[in-house]
Formats: sequence, C-alpha cells, structure tokens
Amino acid sequence: MIRVLIADDQMLVRTGFRLILDLEDGIEVVGEAADGAECVRLATRLVPDVVLMDVRMPGLDGITATERLTAAGVSSRVLVLTTFDLDEYVFRALRAGAAGFLLKDAPREQLISAIRQVMAGDALLAPSITRRLIERFAGVGASNDDARFALLSPREGEVLHLLARGMSNGEIARALFLGDATVKTHVARLLAKLGARDRIQAIVLAYESGFIRPERT
Repeated sequence: MIRVLIADDQMLVRTGFRLILDLEDGIEVVGEAADGAECVRLATRLVPDVVLMDVRMPGLDGITATERLTAAGVSSRVLVLTTFDLDEYVFRALRAGAAGFLLKDAPREQLISAIRQVMAGDALLAPSITRRLIERFAGVGASNDDARFALLSPREGEVLHLLARGMSNGEIARALFLGDATVKTHVARLLAKLGARDRIQAIVLAYESGFIRPERT
C-alpha cells in the first residue's frame, strides 16, 4: 500500500486528489495539509511514502517545506504539483529534494503513474523539462572539477549521460545492449559514488560540475 499525504492550500483541490486516489487500489491517503508548515508536521509524524506538494501555499511554501523534509531526513518522496509551468519552480523543487514535478492539469492516469513511479525510486521529470531547466540554470560557467566524477567508470559515465537525456532504465538497457538488472546496478553504483539521493540529483550535479554539457539545438 502506497501511503500518500496531500499538501495544498485549496480544499477543493485536496478533495479532488483524495477522490481520485481513494478509487485506486494500492494507494491510501493518510493525511491532508493546507500549508507547508502543516505538511512538515504531518509528514514528520506520519512518514508517508509520497507527498503531493503544492508550490504556492501561505506561510511556508512547498519548496521550503520540501527542503525542511529533506534536511530532517524524512524518507517520504516528494512529488511537486503546480499550475505554474515555470523553470525556476522545477529547478528549485529538484534542488530542494523533490523526486519529481507534475502539473496539476495532468490526466488522472499520469498522476497515478507518477505516484507509483516515485514510490519505486525513480525520479519523474519529462525529458523536455529536463533539457529546458538544465540549459537555463545549470552548466553555466561550470568546470569539471568535482572529484566525485573521476570515480565513475566509463560505463557509469555513459549511463549518467543517458539518464540526463531522460531515458528510463529500460531505454538505457536497449541503447547500450545491456540487461535491465545491469543498468539498475550501474545506476545504483553511480548514485553511491556521487553521494546523490536519486538520479535527478545526479543529473543536476553532472550539469553543474560541467561533467555533462547542455546540448545546443
């Protein structure tokens, strides 16, 4: 059972999400929060598997709430939900420790899939958003001086480059003619070497350090 906490300042939005999730087998809504501070309190006490986190909330916003949960070591995976398709929100959310970013107008099926995906340990971010935020915010003036990247094997470096292109483990396996289990092992090892909590943080670190350069189109 995936335990979900909904954080949004609009009661109708919270109710809508709850109605959707309550109809889904294997998902249980364990709480609702109307602002970031309440979300931090509930998440710390309940430790849900996934937090659906709105960005703009009164008092403590969703990004700051995500930062506090990460700093406190709360294991919940944060899926940021917003009506604002703005790069700065995406980047700040990911830097704060979010596992994914989804617009509130996403179809029901996409919301359910997103919850299951972040629960499984994958980071959720569309390749188009990845490219846009990276080109705007990361790799500018960076130099490849992070010693952690020297620890990566050539194959792990290849896998990281493909992760940065938004590929899933299965897609990477097909691109490199490897088994899915082998790719999963490479991903786990490169995350450990970089000290990254997930593949999204590894991608951001890679661009910020200059290990990967934005592609120009």
